[in-house]
Amino acid sequence: FFHAVFPLAGVTQSYAWGKVGLESEVAKLVASSDPLVHIEPDRPYAELWMGAHPKGDAVIRDNRIGQQTLGQWIADNPGCLGAKVKDTFGGHLPFLFKVLSVNTALSIQAHPSKELAAKLHAQFPEHYPDTNHKPEMAIALTPFEGLCGFRPVEEIVSFLQSVPELRALIGDVAAEQLERSVSDDPRGVSAALRVCFTRMMKSEKKFFVDQLNMLVKRISQEAAEGKDTSGSNGDLLLRLHSQYPGDIGCFTIYFLNLVRLEPGEAMFLGANEPHAYLHGDCVELMACSDNTVRAGLTPKFIDVLTLCEMLNYTPAPSSSKIFPATQSPLDPSVYLYDPPVPDFTLMRIEIPSSIKLYLVSAVDSASILLVIQGTAVGTSTAAASEMTLRRGSVVFISANESISLHLSSPDGMLLFRACCLL
Repeated sequence: FFHAVFPLAGVTQSYAWGKVGLESEVAKLVASSDPLVHIEPDRPYAELWMGAHPKGDAVIRDNRIGQQTLGQWIADNPGCLGAKVKDTFGGHLPFLFKVLSVNTALSIQAHPSKELAAKLHAQFPEHYPDTNHKPEMAIALTPFEGLCGFRPVEEIVSFLQSVPELRALIGDVAAEQLERSVSDDPRGVSAALRVCFTRMMKSEKKFFVDQLNMLVKRISQEAAEGKDTSGSNGDLLLRLHSQYPGDIGCFTIYFLNLVRLEPGEAMFLGANEPHAYLHGDCVELMACSDNTVRAGLTPKFIDVLTLCEMLNYTPAPSSSKIFPATQSPLDPSVYLYDPPVPDFTLMRIEIPSSIKLYLVSAVDSASILLVIQGTAVGTSTAAASEMTLRRGSVVFISANESISLHLSSPDGMLLFRACCLL
Protein backbone atom coordinates (compact mmCIF):
# COMPACT_ATOMS: atom_id res chain seq x y z
CA PHE A 1 0.00 0.00 0.00
CA PHE A 2 1.43 3.35 -1.08
CA HIS A 3 1.08 6.24 1.38
CA ALA A 4 0.84 9.36 -0.81
CA VAL A 5 -0.83 11.68 1.73
CA PHE A 6 0.78 12.17 5.14
CA PRO A 7 1.28 14.71 7.94
CA LEU A 8 4.50 16.73 8.23
CA ALA A 9 6.29 18.65 10.95
CA GLY A 10 7.86 21.85 9.61
CA VAL A 11 11.27 23.10 10.71
CA THR A 12 11.49 26.31 12.77
CA GLN A 13 14.29 28.86 12.23
CA SER A 14 15.31 31.20 15.07
CA TYR A 15 16.58 34.29 13.27
CA ALA A 16 17.13 37.35 15.47
CA TRP A 17 14.41 39.42 13.73
CA GLY A 18 11.63 36.96 14.68
CA LYS A 19 8.89 37.47 17.26
CA VAL A 20 9.73 35.75 20.55
CA GLY A 21 7.89 32.94 22.34
CA LEU A 22 4.14 32.78 21.97
CA GLU A 23 3.99 36.29 20.49
CA SER A 24 5.09 34.55 17.29
CA GLU A 25 2.50 33.10 14.92
CA VAL A 26 5.11 30.46 14.02
CA ALA A 27 5.36 29.38 17.67
CA LYS A 28 1.57 29.42 18.11
CA LEU A 29 1.05 27.20 15.06
CA VAL A 30 3.75 24.74 16.16
CA ALA A 31 2.47 24.60 19.75
CA SER A 32 -1.09 24.07 18.58
CA SER A 33 -0.20 21.27 16.17
CA ASP A 34 2.02 19.45 18.67
CA PRO A 35 1.21 19.95 22.37
CA LEU A 36 4.47 18.19 23.34
CA VAL A 37 6.63 20.96 21.83
CA HIS A 38 8.08 23.29 24.45
CA ILE A 39 8.02 26.94 23.35
CA GLU A 40 10.88 28.90 24.92
CA PRO A 41 9.59 32.35 25.98
CA ASP A 42 12.79 34.24 25.01
CA ARG A 43 13.59 32.47 21.76
CA PRO A 44 12.69 34.14 18.44
CA TYR A 45 10.48 31.89 16.31
CA ALA A 46 11.06 33.64 12.98
CA GLU A 47 10.20 31.10 10.29
CA LEU A 48 8.49 27.76 9.83
CA TRP A 49 9.73 25.91 6.74
CA MET A 50 7.38 23.45 5.07
CA GLY A 51 9.13 21.82 2.15
CA ALA A 52 12.15 19.76 1.12
CA HIS A 53 14.93 22.37 1.30
CA PRO A 54 18.19 20.82 2.60
CA LYS A 55 18.51 23.58 5.25
CA GLY A 56 15.06 22.76 6.64
CA ASP A 57 13.66 19.50 5.34
CA ALA A 58 10.20 18.78 6.81
CA VAL A 59 9.92 15.65 8.97
CA ILE A 60 7.36 12.96 8.06
CA ARG A 61 4.95 12.30 10.95
CA ASP A 62 3.89 8.79 10.03
CA ASN A 63 5.90 5.89 11.42
CA ARG A 64 4.65 3.52 8.68
CA ILE A 65 6.75 5.48 6.18
CA GLY A 66 10.41 4.44 6.04
CA GLN A 67 11.85 7.82 5.05
CA GLN A 68 12.47 10.42 7.75
CA THR A 69 12.04 13.60 5.73
CA LEU A 70 10.02 14.92 2.82
CA GLY A 71 13.17 15.46 0.73
CA GLN A 72 14.17 11.80 1.12
CA TRP A 73 10.63 10.65 0.32
CA ILE A 74 10.36 12.76 -2.87
CA ALA A 75 13.80 11.56 -4.01
CA ASP A 76 12.52 7.94 -3.69
CA ASN A 77 9.06 8.71 -5.14
CA PRO A 78 9.50 11.51 -7.71
CA GLY A 79 6.22 10.54 -9.40
CA CYS A 80 4.41 12.15 -6.45
CA LEU A 81 5.30 15.57 -7.91
CA GLY A 82 3.06 15.05 -10.96
CA ALA A 83 4.46 14.28 -14.41
CA LYS A 84 4.75 17.89 -15.65
CA VAL A 85 6.25 19.22 -12.41
CA LYS A 86 8.71 16.32 -12.20
CA ASP A 87 9.95 16.88 -15.76
CA THR A 88 10.05 20.68 -15.58
CA PHE A 89 11.89 20.86 -12.25
CA GLY A 90 14.14 17.81 -12.50
CA GLY A 91 12.47 15.66 -9.86
CA HIS A 92 12.54 18.36 -7.16
CA LEU A 93 9.73 20.12 -5.31
CA PRO A 94 9.93 23.55 -7.00
CA PHE A 95 8.69 25.64 -4.07
CA LEU A 96 9.35 26.30 -0.40
CA PHE A 97 6.35 27.17 1.78
CA LYS A 98 6.90 29.18 5.00
CA VAL A 99 5.26 31.08 7.82
CA LEU A 100 7.12 34.23 8.94
CA SER A 101 6.72 36.13 12.22
CA VAL A 102 8.54 39.43 11.87
CA ASN A 103 9.32 41.59 14.91
CA THR A 104 12.19 43.75 13.62
CA ALA A 105 13.00 44.61 10.01
CA LEU A 106 14.62 42.09 7.65
CA SER A 107 17.49 43.28 5.49
CA ILE A 108 17.04 45.46 2.42
CA GLN A 109 17.34 42.80 -0.23
CA ALA A 110 16.49 41.57 -3.71
CA HIS A 111 16.57 38.15 -5.28
CA PRO A 112 18.40 37.57 -8.56
CA SER A 113 16.97 36.37 -11.87
CA LYS A 114 18.08 32.93 -13.09
CA GLU A 115 20.77 34.48 -15.33
CA LEU A 116 22.23 36.59 -12.52
CA ALA A 117 21.95 33.72 -10.01
CA ALA A 118 24.05 31.49 -12.25
CA LYS A 119 26.70 34.21 -12.56
CA LEU A 120 26.76 35.06 -8.82
CA HIS A 121 26.91 31.38 -7.83
CA ALA A 122 29.88 30.79 -10.16
CA GLN A 123 31.74 33.81 -8.74
CA PHE A 124 30.82 33.69 -5.02
CA PRO A 125 29.39 30.26 -4.14
CA GLU A 126 29.89 30.90 -0.40
CA HIS A 127 27.39 33.80 -0.54
CA TYR A 128 25.11 32.60 -3.36
CA PRO A 129 24.52 28.90 -2.71
CA ASP A 130 22.54 27.90 -5.84
CA THR A 131 21.77 28.87 -9.45
CA ASN A 132 18.03 29.38 -9.07
CA HIS A 133 15.91 32.52 -9.05
CA LYS A 134 13.83 33.27 -5.97
CA PRO A 135 10.56 35.03 -6.73
CA GLU A 136 8.38 35.07 -3.62
CA MET A 137 4.90 35.96 -2.47
CA ALA A 138 3.80 36.98 1.03
CA ILE A 139 0.17 36.73 2.20
CA ALA A 140 -0.65 38.50 5.46
CA LEU A 141 -1.98 36.50 8.43
CA THR A 142 -1.97 39.59 10.68
CA PRO A 143 -1.60 43.24 9.60
CA PHE A 144 1.75 43.16 7.77
CA GLU A 145 4.17 45.89 6.70
CA GLY A 146 7.02 45.84 4.25
CA LEU A 147 9.08 48.05 2.00
CA CYS A 148 8.65 47.07 -1.63
CA GLY A 149 9.72 48.58 -4.96
CA PHE A 150 10.61 52.18 -5.79
CA ARG A 151 8.13 54.89 -4.89
CA PRO A 152 6.65 57.21 -7.52
CA VAL A 153 9.33 59.78 -8.42
CA GLU A 154 7.21 62.67 -7.13
CA GLU A 155 7.34 61.17 -3.63
CA ILE A 156 11.12 60.68 -3.75
CA VAL A 157 11.63 64.23 -5.03
CA SER A 158 9.44 65.57 -2.23
CA PHE A 159 11.67 63.78 0.34
CA LEU A 160 14.79 65.16 -1.36
CA GLN A 161 13.33 68.62 -0.79
CA SER A 162 12.21 68.12 2.81
CA VAL A 163 15.05 65.91 4.13
CA PRO A 164 18.32 67.87 3.72
CA GLU A 165 20.37 65.01 5.22
CA LEU A 166 19.17 62.72 2.41
CA ARG A 167 20.01 65.33 -0.21
CA ALA A 168 23.50 65.76 1.29
CA LEU A 169 24.20 62.02 0.81
CA ILE A 170 23.07 62.03 -2.80
CA GLY A 171 24.51 65.41 -3.78
CA ASP A 172 22.81 68.27 -5.61
CA VAL A 173 23.80 67.15 -9.11
CA ALA A 174 22.12 63.73 -8.84
CA ALA A 175 19.15 65.17 -6.92
CA GLU A 176 18.52 67.84 -9.57
CA GLN A 177 18.83 65.25 -12.32
CA LEU A 178 16.04 63.23 -10.66
CA GLU A 179 13.91 66.37 -10.15
CA ARG A 180 14.24 67.23 -13.86
CA SER A 181 13.50 63.64 -14.93
CA VAL A 182 9.91 63.80 -13.63
CA SER A 183 8.77 65.15 -17.00
CA ASP A 184 11.09 62.74 -18.87
CA ASP A 185 10.44 59.42 -20.57
CA PRO A 186 10.54 56.43 -18.16
CA ARG A 187 14.07 55.38 -19.15
CA GLY A 188 15.40 58.78 -18.12
CA VAL A 189 13.60 58.44 -14.79
CA SER A 190 15.04 54.96 -14.14
CA ALA A 191 18.55 56.12 -15.05
CA ALA A 192 18.34 59.13 -12.70
CA LEU A 193 16.87 56.95 -9.94
CA ARG A 194 19.71 54.43 -10.32
CA VAL A 195 22.30 57.21 -9.92
CA CYS A 196 20.60 58.63 -6.80
CA PHE A 197 20.07 55.28 -5.07
CA THR A 198 23.58 54.05 -5.87
CA ARG A 199 25.17 57.29 -4.61
CA MET A 200 23.26 56.95 -1.36
CA MET A 201 24.07 53.26 -0.85
CA LYS A 202 27.76 53.82 -1.61
CA SER A 203 28.25 56.95 0.50
CA GLU A 204 31.12 56.84 2.96
CA LYS A 205 30.31 55.25 6.31
CA LYS A 206 31.41 58.14 8.53
CA PHE A 207 29.55 60.67 6.36
CA PHE A 208 26.24 58.79 6.28
CA VAL A 209 26.36 57.98 10.01
CA ASP A 210 26.80 61.71 10.76
CA GLN A 211 23.92 62.62 8.44
CA LEU A 212 21.71 59.89 9.92
CA ASN A 213 22.44 61.05 13.48
CA MET A 214 21.59 64.64 12.52
CA LEU A 215 18.35 63.48 10.91
CA VAL A 216 17.34 61.31 13.89
CA LYS A 217 18.11 64.13 16.32
CA ARG A 218 16.11 66.64 14.27
CA ILE A 219 13.07 64.36 13.91
CA SER A 220 13.17 63.35 17.59
CA GLN A 221 13.09 67.03 18.56
CA GLU A 222 10.25 67.81 16.13
CA ALA A 223 8.26 64.83 17.44
CA ALA A 224 8.88 65.92 21.05
CA GLU A 225 7.49 69.35 20.16
CA GLY A 226 4.38 67.69 18.77
CA LYS A 227 5.17 68.61 15.15
CA ASP A 228 4.07 66.50 12.17
CA THR A 229 7.14 64.57 10.94
CA SER A 230 5.39 62.70 8.12
CA GLY A 231 7.11 64.90 5.50
CA SER A 232 10.33 63.21 6.64
CA ASN A 233 8.71 59.78 7.18
CA GLY A 234 9.63 60.36 10.83
CA ASP A 235 7.88 57.48 12.61
CA LEU A 236 9.38 54.80 10.39
CA LEU A 237 12.83 56.38 10.45
CA LEU A 238 12.94 56.40 14.26
CA ARG A 239 11.66 52.83 14.41
CA LEU A 240 14.27 51.47 11.99
CA HIS A 241 17.04 53.51 13.57
CA SER A 242 16.20 52.08 17.00
CA GLN A 243 16.48 48.56 15.49
CA TYR A 244 19.59 49.17 13.34
CA PRO A 245 21.36 52.32 14.59
CA GLY A 246 23.81 53.81 12.12
CA ASP A 247 22.66 51.56 9.24
CA ILE A 248 22.43 52.93 5.69
CA GLY A 249 19.21 50.91 5.28
CA CYS A 250 17.42 53.59 7.35
CA PHE A 251 17.63 55.96 4.37
CA THR A 252 15.96 53.50 1.95
CA ILE A 253 12.55 54.46 3.36
CA TYR A 254 12.76 57.60 1.22
CA PHE A 255 13.09 55.53 -1.96
CA LEU A 256 10.93 52.45 -1.34
CA ASN A 257 7.16 52.11 -0.94
CA LEU A 258 5.74 51.29 2.48
CA VAL A 259 3.18 48.57 1.74
CA ARG A 260 0.58 47.60 4.36
CA LEU A 261 -1.31 44.35 3.94
CA GLU A 262 -4.48 43.34 5.74
CA PRO A 263 -4.97 39.60 6.46
CA GLY A 264 -5.51 37.78 3.16
CA GLU A 265 -3.80 40.48 1.07
CA ALA A 266 -0.61 39.56 -0.75
CA MET A 267 2.47 41.06 -2.32
CA PHE A 268 4.49 39.40 -5.07
CA LEU A 269 8.23 40.07 -5.32
CA GLY A 270 9.69 39.27 -8.72
CA ALA A 271 13.39 39.15 -9.58
CA ASN A 272 15.38 42.30 -8.77
CA GLU A 273 12.57 43.95 -6.78
CA PRO A 274 14.02 45.72 -3.70
CA HIS A 275 12.16 44.85 -0.49
CA ALA A 276 12.37 44.46 3.27
CA TYR A 277 9.67 43.02 5.51
CA LEU A 278 9.18 45.24 8.57
CA HIS A 279 6.57 43.75 10.91
CA GLY A 280 3.75 41.21 11.13
CA ASP A 281 2.98 37.58 10.33
CA CYS A 282 2.55 36.07 6.89
CA VAL A 283 2.62 32.89 4.91
CA GLU A 284 5.27 33.03 2.23
CA LEU A 285 5.69 30.92 -0.88
CA MET A 286 8.82 31.04 -2.99
CA ALA A 287 10.93 29.22 -5.52
CA CYS A 288 13.30 26.80 -3.79
CA SER A 289 16.43 28.94 -3.51
CA ASP A 290 18.53 30.69 -0.90
CA ASN A 291 19.90 33.47 -3.10
CA THR A 292 19.58 36.86 -1.47
CA VAL A 293 21.53 40.01 -2.29
CA ARG A 294 21.57 42.22 0.81
CA ALA A 295 22.57 45.84 1.34
CA GLY A 296 21.42 47.14 4.72
CA LEU A 297 19.41 46.60 7.93
CA THR A 298 21.47 43.48 8.54
CA PRO A 299 24.63 42.19 10.22
CA LYS A 300 25.00 39.64 7.35
CA PHE A 301 27.21 39.78 4.23
CA ILE A 302 26.26 42.81 2.17
CA ASP A 303 26.88 43.26 -1.53
CA VAL A 304 25.98 46.86 -2.32
CA LEU A 305 27.51 46.88 -5.81
CA THR A 306 25.58 43.85 -7.00
CA LEU A 307 22.36 45.13 -5.44
CA CYS A 308 22.59 48.58 -7.03
CA GLU A 309 23.41 47.03 -10.41
CA MET A 310 20.60 44.48 -10.44
CA LEU A 311 17.60 46.42 -9.10
CA ASN A 312 14.47 47.13 -11.08
CA TYR A 313 14.38 50.96 -11.02
CA THR A 314 10.78 51.30 -12.18
CA PRO A 315 8.79 53.59 -9.89
CA ALA A 316 5.21 52.63 -9.05
CA PRO A 317 2.69 53.47 -6.31
CA SER A 318 2.45 51.20 -3.25
CA SER A 319 -1.11 50.21 -4.20
CA SER A 320 0.28 48.50 -7.32
CA LYS A 321 2.33 46.15 -5.12
CA ILE A 322 -0.76 44.42 -3.68
CA PHE A 323 -1.23 41.18 -5.59
CA PRO A 324 -4.88 40.24 -6.15
CA ALA A 325 -6.44 36.85 -5.38
CA THR A 326 -9.10 35.51 -7.74
CA GLN A 327 -11.99 33.37 -6.58
CA SER A 328 -11.90 29.93 -8.20
CA PRO A 329 -14.69 29.44 -10.77
CA LEU A 330 -14.91 25.78 -9.69
CA ASP A 331 -15.09 26.25 -5.91
CA PRO A 332 -16.27 29.43 -4.15
CA SER A 333 -14.22 28.52 -1.04
CA VAL A 334 -10.93 28.77 -2.98
CA TYR A 335 -9.04 32.01 -3.71
CA LEU A 336 -6.06 31.67 -6.05
CA TYR A 337 -2.85 33.70 -5.89
CA ASP A 338 -1.27 32.82 -9.23
CA PRO A 339 1.90 34.85 -9.82
CA PRO A 340 3.62 35.37 -13.20
CA VAL A 341 6.17 32.59 -12.55
CA PRO A 342 5.75 28.84 -13.10
CA ASP A 343 7.29 27.69 -9.78
CA PHE A 344 4.31 28.10 -7.45
CA THR A 345 0.67 28.98 -6.89
CA LEU A 346 -1.06 29.47 -3.55
CA MET A 347 -4.67 28.73 -2.67
CA ARG A 348 -6.47 30.28 0.29
CA ILE A 349 -9.31 27.98 1.27
CA GLU A 350 -12.05 29.50 3.44
CA ILE A 351 -14.63 26.90 4.39
CA PRO A 352 -17.77 28.46 5.90
CA SER A 353 -19.27 27.05 9.09
CA SER A 354 -22.34 25.82 7.17
CA ILE A 355 -20.19 23.20 5.38
CA LYS A 356 -19.51 20.01 7.33
CA LEU A 357 -17.86 17.94 4.59
CA TYR A 358 -15.32 19.51 2.25
CA LEU A 359 -13.19 17.96 -0.49
CA VAL A 360 -9.64 19.26 -0.91
CA SER A 361 -9.59 18.44 -4.61
CA ALA A 362 -6.85 16.70 -6.56
CA VAL A 363 -4.44 18.82 -8.60
CA ASP A 364 -1.71 17.65 -11.01
CA SER A 365 1.04 18.71 -8.63
CA ALA A 366 2.35 17.78 -5.22
CA SER A 367 0.97 20.23 -2.67
CA ILE A 368 1.40 21.19 0.98
CA LEU A 369 -1.62 22.10 3.08
CA LEU A 370 -1.42 24.28 6.21
CA VAL A 371 -4.31 24.73 8.66
CA ILE A 372 -4.56 28.26 10.12
CA GLN A 373 -7.87 27.85 11.90
CA GLY A 374 -10.53 25.22 12.52
CA THR A 375 -10.47 21.47 13.12
CA ALA A 376 -11.41 18.48 11.00
CA VAL A 377 -10.77 14.81 10.50
CA GLY A 378 -9.11 14.21 7.13
CA THR A 379 -9.52 10.98 5.21
CA SER A 380 -7.91 9.94 1.93
CA THR A 381 -7.70 6.70 0.02
CA ALA A 382 -3.97 7.48 -0.22
CA ALA A 383 -3.45 7.98 3.54
CA ALA A 384 -2.57 5.19 5.97
CA SER A 385 -5.27 6.27 8.43
CA GLU A 386 -7.46 9.23 9.19
CA MET A 387 -5.67 12.41 10.23
CA THR A 388 -6.75 14.92 12.84
CA LEU A 389 -6.28 18.37 11.37
CA ARG A 390 -6.13 21.38 13.66
CA ARG A 391 -4.48 24.79 13.74
CA GLY A 392 -0.85 24.34 12.71
CA SER A 393 -1.32 20.95 11.01
CA VAL A 394 0.73 20.47 7.84
CA VAL A 395 -0.09 17.78 5.27
CA PHE A 396 1.74 16.64 2.14
CA ILE A 397 -0.59 15.66 -0.72
CA SER A 398 0.87 13.84 -3.72
CA ALA A 399 -0.23 14.86 -7.21
CA ASN A 400 -3.74 13.74 -8.18
CA GLU A 401 -4.74 12.80 -4.63
CA SER A 402 -7.55 14.40 -2.63
CA ILE A 403 -8.58 14.66 1.04
CA SER A 404 -12.09 14.67 2.51
CA LEU A 405 -12.39 16.97 5.51
CA HIS A 406 -15.06 16.21 8.11
CA LEU A 407 -15.28 19.56 9.90
CA SER A 408 -15.79 19.62 13.64
CA SER A 409 -15.27 23.33 14.39
CA PRO A 410 -18.28 25.64 14.75
CA ASP A 411 -16.69 28.51 12.81
CA GLY A 412 -15.42 26.91 9.60
CA MET A 413 -11.78 26.58 8.53
CA LEU A 414 -8.99 28.62 6.98
CA LEU A 415 -6.33 26.70 5.06
CA PHE A 416 -3.50 27.60 2.71
CA ARG A 417 -2.37 25.18 0.02
CA ALA A 418 0.91 25.55 -1.89
CA CYS A 419 1.26 23.84 -5.26
CA CYS A 420 2.66 24.24 -8.78
CA LEU A 421 0.06 24.65 -11.54
CA LEU A 422 1.88 24.34 -14.86
